[in-house]
Amino acid sequence: MYIENISLRNYRNYTELNLTFENKVNVILGENAQGKTNVMESIFVLAMAKSHRTSNDKELIRWDEEYAKIEGRVRKRNTSIPLELTISKKGKKAKCNHIEQRKLSQYVGNMNVVMFAPEDLNLVKGSPLVRRRFIDMEIGQVSPVYLHDMSQYHKILQQRNHYLKLLQTRKQTDTTMLDVLTDQFIQYAAKIVERRYEFLLKLQQWAEPIHSGISRNLEVLKIQYKPSLDVSESMDLTKMIEVYTEKFDKIKTREIERGVTLVGPHRDDLVFFVNDRDVQTYGSQGQQRTTALSLKLAEIELIHEEIGEYPILLLDDVLSELDDFRQSHLLNTIQGKVQTFVTTPSVDGIDHQTLREASTFYVSQGSIKKVK
Repeated sequence: MYIENISLRNYRNYTELNLTFENKVNVILGENAQGKTNVMESIFVLAMAKSHRTSNDKELIRWDEEYAKIEGRVRKRNTSIPLELTISKKGKKAKCNHIEQRKLSQYVGNMNVVMFAPEDLNLVKGSPLVRRRFIDMEIGQVSPVYLHDMSQYHKILQQRNHYLKLLQTRKQTDTTMLDVLTDQFIQYAAKIVERRYEFLLKLQQWAEPIHSGISRNLEVLKIQYKPSLDVSESMDLTKMIEVYTEKFDKIKTREIERGVTLVGPHRDDLVFFVNDRDVQTYGSQGQQRTTALSLKLAEIELIHEEIGEYPILLLDDVLSELDDFRQSHLLNTIQGKVQTFVTTPSVDGIDHQTLREASTFYVSQGSIKKVK
């Protein structure tokens, strides 16, 4: 899978931009604040219908404009599929093959991407929210059902929290509505957790040997799901629903007192262990970076396993954050296999055949030209 071209209109600092790419490594050079990351982000947004940098879509629209539009063409096996995403103050419209998609969950997955940016180094040491976002975005790319379940889950969570607040402030006293929302909430929560366990089992199978290779066979990586209540991967869906139901019965009074939903997938976390030690707490910065890199490379292989094609890899200003050995390992892994986009102020000091053979673009003050 690779993206053949992209066109931007009123996107961030670009009034209009049209670029054609080759199915290899594409390096985007330029000083900081010139628009390198905006190009990278636009590819991500075209694939995922949301940004990795902001949750406010209005920030993607060029100043004083009404809308932003991204168009691109993705090549999958022997087919070329046009994709289009329009972002306005009213919301988003997505088209695949010129047909408007009723739901974004039907659109996401037409183009698969793996993003590795400096903030992804926070995957290990950052907040649980960062890790939940990572797992949700990756499952969502290969499972429209999961995206739909997550969307429903968040709607019910919002309604449930609102009703708990009404009960807390005595604006409501009848708990029947809370019980109805709890039943709906549990159904989606159990399905989400079951799918997360399945995904992490596959991610573990890919990440463990990759991490071992990067650490020169000195370290063993283990990934553990940390649920907010006592469920495990050995449970089937029925058993999980049973455990959730018992828990919510027990904490009902406490939730009303607090006015918020206290357990569920929105409060779960991931823990990474290297040689049986929690990397977040006890790992060195090098171990934390190796873990993050291993997870991203494992993601590439997992998506390939799920859909039969490699995703597009986006490396946003991350090479300079890795030492020579990790840089080489990353570039060796992708060589000739994955269409890759690299943003960097300079390739000086990075001596690798992959970059020597790359297409190169130069960005300056919102304009881009191909230099190689």
